Amino acid sequence: MIPKADGSQRPLGIPTIRDRVARMAVKLIIKPIFEADFNPTSYGFRPKKSAHQAVDDIANALHQGYTNVIDADLSKYFDSIPHTKLLAIEAERVVDSAILHVIKLWLKAPVIGEDKDGTRKNVVGGKANSKGTPQGGVISPLLANCYLHLLDRIWDKHQLRRKLQAHIVRYADDFVVLCRGKTDAPLAAVRHVLDRLDLTLNESKTHIVDARQESFIFLGFEIRMSKSRRSGKRYTHICPAAKSLAKIKERITQMTSRERTPIPLEHIAGSMNATLRGWTNYFHYKNSSKVLDKVKTHAEERLRTHLMKRHKVKDRGIGIGRFPSQQLYTHYGLYKVPTTAGWKSAHALI
Repeated sequence: MIPKADGSQRPLGIPTIRDRVARMAVKLIIKPIFEADFNPTSYGFRPKKSAHQAVDDIANALHQGYTNVIDADLSKYFDSIPHTKLLAIEAERVVDSAILHVIKLWLKAPVIGEDKDGTRKNVVGGKANSKGTPQGGVISPLLANCYLHLLDRIWDKHQLRRKLQAHIVRYADDFVVLCRGKTDAPLAAVRHVLDRLDLTLNESKTHIVDARQESFIFLGFEIRMSKSRRSGKRYTHICPAAKSLAKIKERITQMTSRERTPIPLEHIAGSMNATLRGWTNYFHYKNSSKVLDKVKTHAEERLRTHLMKRHKVKDRGIGIGRFPSQQLYTHYGLYKVPTTAGWKSAHALI
């Protein structure tokens, strides 16, 4: 059971090795078939596509005047996909009945868990289940992409970008609709399509934002239109969101807690470095300098505090003198978080 931000939990089904091999084999065969149909503005779990490209697409649309943003959130998307409609979409491009049958079996496969006393039980899924895609398998993102591709396809087929002056950017089940004018008609169109797909918007998490006045969050980044202090022209300001910063700081704090002092120091530094590298590789992008500097400072402070506990140094001033920042990198091997922005210049509106 994987904890969610709202305090609830969701089941993550880990396939057996035999099943995992079978899923990968089917994915390798059918993915190129569906990949040929996918829309260019769909960026999630696709070859040669990335979250950064999705953010770039948003930035380009904002520069073109699409500044009224529908920040959409789907309610329990992976749990809501109807099997009948998903299999119908698969059957449009896959004629092999054996492949369609095994996909149906995966959709029906139960997630088996255990009670506190160790008794095995069916958490979700099973033969009677008619909704939801299995989460945790290699084919799951492809199935989820195939279903929500209908939203992209309808948007293109009816030329809604031109008619409604609204541009969709989607990363799996996360998407935003950027509008040049009012958002009423684009939002109504989204609701209509989702209703036909038996999907619903999470009303409490779906917001209408004027990017010139306030920011919105997409894929962990905070995005807004700002004015350059030098030229006075507008540019798209993109930096790690406050929640993203809080998560990495909390993770580093946990890694350097007092309870971990018995663990060899090289293991502590190694786990910190792996976490910092992964976070930095993703968020070292656009206007990230200030946030990166906060992460770097926090990592230094936490490793220094951890060393002080190991060596029973109670005075903070003595600890800073005994474990200066430079020594944390040269002697203890801490990964040095870069503090320069992911780009050198901002693209201003003309």
